Amino acid sequence: MSDAIIRGWDCHAHLFGPYARYPLNGDRSYTPPEALQADYLALLQRLGLSHGVLVQPSAYGEDHGLLLDTLAALPQLRGVAVLRPHAVERLPGLRARGVRAARFSQRSAGGNFAGSASLQDLEDMAAALASEGLHAELWTDCQVLPDIAPRLRQLPVPVVIDHMGGFDAAAGVDAPGFRQLLSLLEDGTVWVKLCAYRNVMGDADLERARPFHDRMLEANPEQLVWGSDWPHLRVVPEPDAGLLLDTFKQWSGSDAVARQVLQDNPTRLYD
Repeated sequence: MSDAIIRGWDCHAHLFGPYARYPLNGDRSYTPPEALQADYLALLQRLGLSHGVLVQPSAYGEDHGLLLDTLAALPQLRGVAVLRPHAVERLPGLRARGVRAARFSQRSAGGNFAGSASLQDLEDMAAALASEGLHAELWTDCQVLPDIAPRLRQLPVPVVIDHMGGFDAAAGVDAPGFRQLLSLLEDGTVWVKLCAYRNVMGDADLERARPFHDRMLEANPEQLVWGSDWPHLRVVPEPDAGLLLDTFKQWSGSDAVARQVLQDNPTRLYD
């Protein structure tokens, strides 16, 4: 399979710091090491990808300084910001500055991180997001999807689910939550970011994610994008992003499918 993907996108990455200029939010659930703009650009070059999507981490709360400064300096990047209804007046103009979405969380294990926005926040501001041409990104998992699926179907904005919906590898592809994710993908309610390693934890375990990847491609290849999830927060050992991308290309089965997920779909979603 060819390694050349013109205008390929990495659709999920985070920046942290430098902390002397962009300090973290005081109310946060974790304190990561710095992950700098130059390091991410070097990663994109190593991967042979031309575009990236920076997802604002909860550790920055609603401080968009690092995200917006980076988007202004690097027009090949797009952004996903953390926003809440009380700050809806900040929405106008964000799209022109490179922001394409707001990120929300509805998770089962341990609840949402400090500094994140909730599914209720999304519902409260969905109309405002739609009016500004922004979509929603949701960090969730297959445990809660059966309960929240009706709410997602009522939203007036596209919803992008990251981390492959937090599938449970041990439960298998027939688990009710994963079947619900496939249903949402099939009918076009959601997009899904293909990023397998966090659900199986480790390069050696990647093959355990293959059946879930295959089912998603069968369900709706037109609404899938790929993300490295760099800098791989709180994952030991840290995965090799090059291996993750190569594995995705192999699993895709053809240059046409790989190009659709790495180039055509994200161009439509983010550009």
